[in-house]
Amino acid sequence: MQKFNVGILGATGMVGQRFISLLQNHPWFDISVLAASSRSAGKPYSEAVGNRWAMEEKIPKKIGDMIVLDAVNDMDKIVSMVDFVFCAVDMSKDEILKLEEDYAKADCPVISNNSAHRFTDDVPMIIPEINPFHCETIFAQRKRLGVKRGFIAVKSNCSLQTYVPAIYPLLEFGVKNVLVCTYQAVSGAGKTLSSWPEMFDNVIPYIPGEEEKSEKEPLKIWGKVENGKIVPATKPNITAQCFRVPVSNGHSAAVFVSFENKPSKEKIIERWEKFSCYSQSIGLPSSPEKFLNYFYDDNQPQIKFARNIENGMAISIGRLREDSVFDYKFVCMAHNTIRGAAGGAILMAEFLAREGFMDRI
Repeated sequence: MQKFNVGILGATGMVGQRFISLLQNHPWFDISVLAASSRSAGKPYSEAVGNRWAMEEKIPKKIGDMIVLDAVNDMDKIVSMVDFVFCAVDMSKDEILKLEEDYAKADCPVISNNSAHRFTDDVPMIIPEINPFHCETIFAQRKRLGVKRGFIAVKSNCSLQTYVPAIYPLLEFGVKNVLVCTYQAVSGAGKTLSSWPEMFDNVIPYIPGEEEKSEKEPLKIWGKVENGKIVPATKPNITAQCFRVPVSNGHSAAVFVSFENKPSKEKIIERWEKFSCYSQSIGLPSSPEKFLNYFYDDNQPQIKFARNIENGMAISIGRLREDSVFDYKFVCMAHNTIRGAAGGAILMAEFLAREGFMDRI
């Protein structure tokens, strides 16, 4: 596999920091550009991020010395230095729509962690283990944009990683209705426990926009490609309630499911334990060896012990049991800034690189 030079737009934010943490020793991707807002532009990265650095490890010296560019005003320079960019900027939806499309029209692929383009019908929202075939829409998107190489691909909402992968192998049984309650870490809001004292001894029962994303995005992920566009699935019906909880990293979900053809508990666990897919077989550096991990102990999975399984890229599932209203209920957990954000975007980029979408022309 050829080496690719990559840029990180929004490098000073929480997800941008996680991109740096995961990419600094990546075998395929070299960090060539760090970009952020005009407030940070022109400063060494270590100065620009200051005391907001929230990763466990220190800022690598090479990264700390890099001069931050302006993600908007330095676009031409950035495009000349990279093969593609990861985008995790903190801007308004309209600003993000324009920024990402400007980069794509400059023939620079964009792997986005933002939500702005998630419902653009020719922009794939890929979880490689679930819907890799959605990459087909890139050809139609390039035609629409009038480019040869540029495109936008987006990562789904971080909380979806907890329950969408667990439901996916069960769709064959005709999943009808899903109720999901997510319990989301403070890092999902770009904060830490120390920087958000209001979260101490507290639970917030509302995260703006989160429930709508949780109910609609899975249907696009499970949708079909028709005439170069993604047509969302019409089933199952999903209803969601999302809470912010005083946890540093890791989102959990309580999931309730009913079926057209109710499977046995043993069949469900078998589908999870034996799950394998194409993307796991093609040597992607970030791909977990075991994607879905079922715990038989009723006290598991717990955030502290399970969030870093498979370097934070695995999904943990437990407490499958029959329910008095739905057919079954279970719990799920995933690392929100790794699998749910930067790590999931990197895995998507690896898949698209392996499939030739990042090749230089």
